[in-house]
Amino acid sequence: MAATWDTIDRYVVISTDTHAGADLYDYKKYLPARLHDDFDAWAKTYVSPFDDLIIATAKRNWDHELRMSEMDADGVAAEVLLPNTVPPFFPTSPNITISLPRTREEFEHRWAGVQAHNRWQIDFCALAPDRRRGLIQIFPNDIELALEEIRWGAQQKCFGGVLLPAVSPGDPNVAPLFHTRYEPIWALCTELDLTLVQHAGAGSPVMPMDQPASNAVLVTEMALWAQRTVNHLILAGVFERHPTLRFVPTEQGTMWLQDQMALLDVMVPSMKTEAGNRTYGMFGGSSIDELTLVPSEYAKRNCYLASELTPYEKSMIDYMGADHMMWGSDYPHEEGFTPHSKLAIQWALHDQSEDTCRKILGGNAGRLYRFDLDALAPIAAKIGPRVAEVGTPLGDTGYVAPPAFGYRPFEGGLALKRFAPQRV
Repeated sequence: MAATWDTIDRYVVISTDTHAGADLYDYKKYLPARLHDDFDAWAKTYVSPFDDLIIATAKRNWDHELRMSEMDADGVAAEVLLPNTVPPFFPTSPNITISLPRTREEFEHRWAGVQAHNRWQIDFCALAPDRRRGLIQIFPNDIELALEEIRWGAQQKCFGGVLLPAVSPGDPNVAPLFHTRYEPIWALCTELDLTLVQHAGAGSPVMPMDQPASNAVLVTEMALWAQRTVNHLILAGVFERHPTLRFVPTEQGTMWLQDQMALLDVMVPSMKTEAGNRTYGMFGGSSIDELTLVPSEYAKRNCYLASELTPYEKSMIDYMGADHMMWGSDYPHEEGFTPHSKLAIQWALHDQSEDTCRKILGGNAGRLYRFDLDALAPIAAKIGPRVAEVGTPLGDTGYVAPPAFGYRPFEGGLALKRFAPQRV
């Protein structure tokens, strides 16, 4: 009998947080011909603020052979792709977050750019069909076009879910995600059994760039704005109406969720009409009255956390359950774990059971993102971290991290950047 993914002596590791995209001019062929002149004009003037896109190893985002060799060395059998490079018509910005399109003309150009990225993903995933899953990227500006793109993507074998950006508070052009206009998106993702994903970095408000603290505030609050989405979906009754819808906050950490749910669990019952609480009742409404579970129960049923796990998050494994936690390397970012993912896994999970580790490292991602886990077993049997090694506490590595990374005993993505020459 052939060994299966959950019986081999190594773990099948699926990183639920890696980043990829085409080199800038390689997107052109995926655009409609009518936009080629516009693309050429835009590409000549675009300036990237992203350091990892202007150094030689930016090719990690699109170089299949390099990427596979580094994944193999890192013990990662498969990956979920989130965007990293610049899709066509992305606006030049002095910081690392971009608002949603503000005008119809901007939307039509940037939507074509997002569609180009989606179609590039098909070709990139085809180079390693068992080892890669893309995400269908959409904008919430136009519901019908988003639905059309989701239906198209669901017919492609390479996509494992839908990537929906957060909406900035007070955005005058795009409704907040608790709005009823998004009901067709929730319904379609449920019908097609597609996991809904949201990554940190989207949803930040526009910062006054003439202020010296703007970028500091932006980066320290970056995850906050995406973290609001869980509350919005719960309070809007989305998980009540769609009990099988899966939502994955990605690269946002994990411990924040328990605090948010503790607050909602206290407040929401008092907001229901049946509670007779005049103070809190004025903040309720039909969506609150229709909730049959407390907020934390929706979070534990419908939400799955994908993050670069640390030893400090053991309590979240207990809180959410091992079936709702997933590991990510954040390749190829400097704050990520690669090329030391095996050490990172050992560091974070050495005191967890083998069953828990199999779920967190690969089993849950296989289920949520449509991987064939047994097809990954032969790969993991060669490159994956050994069960026995992961179960051994990580000793003194001798590594002294710089202040920003002082919490971890290995270099991780800093090593990728350290050896990166200037791109020419």
